Amino acid sequence: MLQSLTKSSTLEYAKDGIRINAVCPGIIETTMVTRMDKIERSEMDDLIREIPIGRLADPEEVVNIVLFLYSDAASYIIVRQAILVDGGYTIH
Repeated sequence: MLQSLTKSSTLEYAKDGIRINAVCPGIIETTMVTRMDKIERSEMDDLIREIPIGRLADPEEVVNIVLFLYSDAASYIIVRQAILVDGGYTIH
């Protein structure tokens, strides 16, 4: 659904110079995840083993992608992209 919304919005707004992409984060090391890690350590270890990079994402890693897409440095990035920020988790 997200990709369909991204695609239809892109078709409507690209002519106005508006770039639309989707950032799809994986599991981010947040306060909530840290609490889960303490309670359900073995489940979190199993989950982290499924991430090819072998760790959770730092929130700044997602922010950096968003800031890049927002910047002029990304002015010619193909719109309608779903950018996975998940350490390779969805490769499985």
